[in-house]
Amino acid sequence: MLKFTIHYSFHFFVPLLIAYFFFKDKWKKVYLIFLLSMLVDLDHLLATPIFAENRCSINFHPLHTYIAMLFYVAGLFFKKTRILCIALLFHMLTDLIDCYL
Repeated sequence: MLKFTIHYSFHFFVPLLIAYFFFKDKWKKVYLIFLLSMLVDLDHLLATPIFAENRCSINFHPLHTYIAMLFYVAGLFFKKTRILCIALLFHMLTDLIDCYL
């Protein structure tokens, strides 16, 4: 239960705090981008089984690989993709934390 609470708090509540405190003028839009970044989890559909409770997503699913994360880091340097890439990297951090719980 603790793992579930931490994981989903980091997917829903912490992004709300990030959006509100760091992007006050457009926090709703930023929070929506953070929520939409969870579409990256569609790559879980390629795994068999689709869900395995103790499987670490990092470097297992295609959009959760270190190579993919390099693209997310590169996107930080472009204004148009910066917020999305922050959201994607935060998603990866959340999933990485989940690997150690």
